[in-house]
Amino acid sequence: MGLSTHVLDTMHGCPAAGMQVELHTTQGDQATLVKRFVLNQDGRNPDGPLYDNAGLKVGTYRLVFDVKGYFAARGVSLPEPNFLNRVSLDFGVAHTDQHYHVPLLVSPWSYSTYRGS
Repeated sequence: MGLSTHVLDTMHGCPAAGMQVELHTTQGDQATLVKRFVLNQDGRNPDGPLYDNAGLKVGTYRLVFDVKGYFAARGVSLPEPNFLNRVSLDFGVAHTDQHYHVPLLVSPWSYSTYRGS
């Protein structure tokens, strides 16, 4: 199970296909890039889970979503500077035997997240 993410574009009512995302491990203020990827047609990592249970470690992580780039590519007229540029979600993993799903619901003006299943 491990760690996964999913992004839904609430402005258009669809998965955020083509959005660029980064995964980092964090320790205090330091962040280390683990991988960059582009969401598939379902708004998910095309390679599946970001970590499986064997690779997921107890600790803190950061997902960074390129919201401005995604909506600009969709042709949405954005002010300069845009209200949301990159959305960073910092979260902790305490139990590596559980699934951590980090969904993002996003528009150019708002976002919401939660620990999914």
